[in-house]
Amino acid sequence: MSGVVAIVDSAEFWPEDADDVDEGVVTNCFARECKRVEADETLCEIQVEKVSVEVAAPVDGELAEIAVGEQEEFERGATLARVRPADGWAVPRRFRTWRARPGWPAR
Repeated sequence: MSGVVAIVDSAEFWPEDADDVDEGVVTNCFARECKRVEADETLCEIQVEKVSVEVAAPVDGELAEIAVGEQEEFERGATLARVRPADGWAVPRRFRTWRARPGWPAR
């Protein structure tokens, strides 16, 4: 997958009272790959222990990939989906990851 994408990380939506739990399950998928989504639109619902949490799109754009399907289990920190921003670059800073390595340009 090329271009800029916003990663929908399960850790962003992990329930605070489930710190001792490392696995969850996607209970419902509401969005479809290659379809337009809006920021804060519910993409799916996850369940961690007995707590259900709605997972929202971080930006307006196209749902490029559903990484964990309905009724599939995942670990905390797993990528649930990838959203290609509508304008190609407008990924909110909290969703961008850049780790400088020796020899790489600084940002």
